[in-house]
Amino acid sequence: MTSRPIGTRDTPPRAPDAITVRGARVHNLKDVDVTVPLNRLVAIAGVSGSGKSSLALGVLYAEGSRRYLEALSTYTRRRLTQAAHAAVDSVEHVPAALALRQRPRVPGVRSTFGTSTELLNSLRLLFSRLGHHRCPNGHRLEPTMDVALDLPLTCPVCQVVFGPPGAESFAFNSEGACPRCAGTGTVREVDEHALVPDPSRSIDEGAVVPWQMFGLAAVPKVAAELGVRTDVPFAELTPEERAIVFDGEPVKRVILYPAKNGKLFELNASYRNARQEALKKATTSKGLDRVDRFLSVQTCPDCHGTRLSEQARSSLLDGIDLAEATAKTLDDVTAWVRTIPATVPPAMAPMAESIVNQMVATAGRLVELGLGYLTLDRASSTLSTGERQRVALSRAVRNRTTGVLYVLDEPSIGLHPANVDGLLGVVRSLLADGNSVVVVDHDVQVLRQADHLIEIGPGSGRAGGTVVVDGDLESVERSEDSLIAGFISGREEIVVRDRPDADDVFAVGRLGLRTAPLHTVHALDLDVPRGRLTAVTGASGSGKTTLVLESLVPALRADAAGQPLPEHVRSVTPDGIARVNVVDASPIGINVRSTVATYSGVLADLRRAYAATPAAKERGLKAGDFSYNTGSLRCPTCDGTGQIELDVQFLPDVDILCPDCEGSRYAPEADAVRRIPRGGEGDGLTLPRLLACTVTEAIEHAGDLAKVRSRLSTLVDLGLGYLTLGEATPALSGGEAQRLKLATELDRDQRDALFVLDEPSVGLHPLDVRVLLGVLQRLIDRGATVVFIEHDVDMIANADHVIDLGPGGGVHGGRVTATGTPEQVAESPDSVTGRYLRQALGADGAPVGQGRGATSP
Repeated sequence: MTSRPIGTRDTPPRAPDAITVRGARVHNLKDVDVTVPLNRLVAIAGVSGSGKSSLALGVLYAEGSRRYLEALSTYTRRRLTQAAHAAVDSVEHVPAALALRQRPRVPGVRSTFGTSTELLNSLRLLFSRLGHHRCPNGHRLEPTMDVALDLPLTCPVCQVVFGPPGAESFAFNSEGACPRCAGTGTVREVDEHALVPDPSRSIDEGAVVPWQMFGLAAVPKVAAELGVRTDVPFAELTPEERAIVFDGEPVKRVILYPAKNGKLFELNASYRNARQEALKKATTSKGLDRVDRFLSVQTCPDCHGTRLSEQARSSLLDGIDLAEATAKTLDDVTAWVRTIPATVPPAMAPMAESIVNQMVATAGRLVELGLGYLTLDRASSTLSTGERQRVALSRAVRNRTTGVLYVLDEPSIGLHPANVDGLLGVVRSLLADGNSVVVVDHDVQVLRQADHLIEIGPGSGRAGGTVVVDGDLESVERSEDSLIAGFISGREEIVVRDRPDADDVFAVGRLGLRTAPLHTVHALDLDVPRGRLTAVTGASGSGKTTLVLESLVPALRADAAGQPLPEHVRSVTPDGIARVNVVDASPIGINVRSTVATYSGVLADLRRAYAATPAAKERGLKAGDFSYNTGSLRCPTCDGTGQIELDVQFLPDVDILCPDCEGSRYAPEADAVRRIPRGGEGDGLTLPRLLACTVTEAIEHAGDLAKVRSRLSTLVDLGLGYLTLGEATPALSGGEAQRLKLATELDRDQRDALFVLDEPSVGLHPLDVRVLLGVLQRLIDRGATVVFIEHDVDMIANADHVIDLGPGGGVHGGRVTATGTPEQVAESPDSVTGRYLRQALGADGAPVGQGRGATSP
C-alpha cells in the first residue's frame, strides 16, 4: 500500500484556513458549531450574557493555549498556569493563542509605564552610551566611544580612572535604585498621630496604642521612671516627654509590678519606645497588617519620588537627567529623543540613531493607541484597565509574531472614538504579520471593520448560547434574526429619549464647582444641571476622572459632612444635593458566597417563607437553617460554596462543582421542604431548585411574596432577568454589577441625590444601552441628578447636558472645550468629541440612525 503524497516541492500542502468548533457547551453555549476564519478579523457580538465570551475565551483561547502548553515538557508546565479542557466535542486547526482580557491584572509597585512598555530600556541605553557622566570627584565628561567599547574612562580634569556606567546603572529595579526607598519612590514612616490617636487621654488610660496592642503593660511604668507624666492628658506632655515616648533609648529601670495575686514585686524592665515597637512588629505579613495603621506612605525624601540613586541622576543627556526625561509625557519624550543624534559627536550619531529609531517605533504604536499623554514615570498601578490593556496590545504588535490567535476582550474599553481608529490600525498590523484576531466587542466602530462576524444569542443566560448569524457584514446586515445588524447598518435610531430644550436644561437648579489646577487639569469653573442627565466627555487622560471623581464628588461629600473642601477645590454650590452615590463596575463581593439572591435581599425573605411551610415546622427548621452559609441544611462537603478545590499535585488546583450537591450549595435534606405559592398548583419547588431559576422564572414561583416580587421585578426592569438567583456576584460582568448596585435605588425619592457612573456603557450591547438609559431615566424621574463619564457617542447623544474636556490628553487636555446640549457641542469647532457627535446627529443636528442606538426609555 502506497501512502498518499501530501505535497511536493512545487505544490506545497494547503494550510487550513479556518478553526472548526463542534459541540461547544462552555457555560450557556448549546452545542455550538461554528467556523472561525483564520488570518482575518473576526468579531463576536451579542447581548450581555449571551455566551460570546464563552466562545472566544472559554473555547478558542482555552483550547489554543492549552494545546500549546501540552507541547511543553512536564517540568516546564508545572511552572505555568494551566488551562482546563473546554467543554467541547472538537476544536480543529486552532493556533497557539494569546488573550488580552478586559481587566488585566494590576501591576506591582515597581512597574511604571516606562518599564511595562520597555521604553525605559531604550532611555537607559541612551543615557549610558551617550550621557555626560560624572567622575568620582564631580567633574563631568563629554560623551565618548569608550563607553560603547566598555573601556575605562579617564577624567580630563583630575585624571581619575573609573568604569563607565552600564544600562543597569540607571535601573531603579537594579543598580540605579535609591538606597533609601529601594527604588519604589516611597517610604513608610511611622505616623505619630496614629500612635496616639486620642491625645486627650493619658498614658495610664491607654493613649499610646502600640503599648496597649502588644501587651506592654510594664512600659508605661518605665516611662514614668524616665520622667514622663503618665496621669495627665498626652496633649499636655512637654516636647521632652514626648521625645521619650516616641524615641526614648532602650534603658532598664526597676519598677513595682503587680503579680496575679495582687502583690507588688520589683521588676528590672526595659523601656521600649512607641515608634520602635510599631516597626519591630512589622516582620511578618500578619505583623504588617497589625501595624499598618501606624504607618503612612510618603514620597522618598532622598530621591524625591524618582526612584533613582544620586549616582544614576548624575549623568546628563542634552542637559537633563534620567528622572527629568521620564517625567516627560510619551509625546514629549518621543519628540525630544529625535533631537539627540544631532547633539552627540558625529562618530556616535549612528549608534544614537539606532537606539532612537527603536524607541520611536515602540512609542509610535502607543501614541496610535491614544497613550501619548502618559508620563514614563507614571506608576502602572494607577493606569486604568483600558490603558493597561492597550499597553499589552502594543507589546503584542511589537513582538512581531506570526501564526498566533489573538483573542481581544472589549479592546475599545476606555477609548475615545478618535482613538478607536488607532486600535484598528494595530489590529491590522497583527493580521499583516500572519496572525488571526478574534475580538469580542459592542462598539459599532469596531464591528464595522470586521471581515467576519459571529453573533451569539438571541438573549442572555438560558435564552442565549446559540449562533444567531455567522458571516460577512453584508450577510449579517441582511439577516432578520440579527439584533446587531440595525446598529451596524445605521437603521436604528440614536436619540429618541425626551430631552429638555437648551433654555430649560438648568430650570431645576445647578451645582457649581470652582477648582484650582490639579494634575494636568487647569483651573475650572463650571455648572452641572440639577435633575438632569449630564455626560462628561473627552479623550483618554483629558481630566474627566479628575473633574468628577477627584473634585466634584469629594467636594459635595465634604460639604454635606461639614468638613473642609479638598485643597484644590475653591468652592462648591450643592444646591440641595446631600447624598453622592458613585456606582462603579467593580465586582460585587470577593467570593462565591455572594449571590444575586443575597445581594438583592430576596434570600432572607425566601428563607423565612420556607421556614413557615408545614414541612419545615414539622422538622423544627427555622429561617437560619436555610442559610447556605451557616445553616444546618448547607452541604457539608462544600460548606455551602457549591464547589470544591482539588489538589492535583504539581498542577494548579482545580475548582469543580461539588459532586454531592451539584452546585446547589444545600444538603439533600433541603429537598424535603417544598413551598407552593398562594394560589399555585403542583408540588412546588424546594429552595435549592428555586435558586437555580432565573430571576424571571423565580417570579412565577415566588411572586406571591410581595417583597420578593418587587425586588425581582426591579431586576427584570434592569435587564437582569436572565441571571439565576444562585449566581455568584463576583462572576458578573461590569455592566451587570453596575445595574445590580442600582436596584435598591430606583423606587426612592432621589431629589437630594447625585449619582455618578464611570463609563456605564462598558461591556454593554446597544440593546443593553437602551435598558441602561431607561434605568437612568427612572432615577431622574425620582428627582435624581445623574453624571456619567463616557466615550460612547450614542450615550453622549442621549444626555441633557455635555461637558467636554480636552482637546487631547495629559498636558494637552485639562480644559473645558465645550458645554451645552449634544447639538451645541456638536457645533463647537474646539471639541474633538463634537466631531463624532456631529456625525451621529447629522449635519443639521437632527438624530439619524447610525451606530449604537436607544429607543425611548
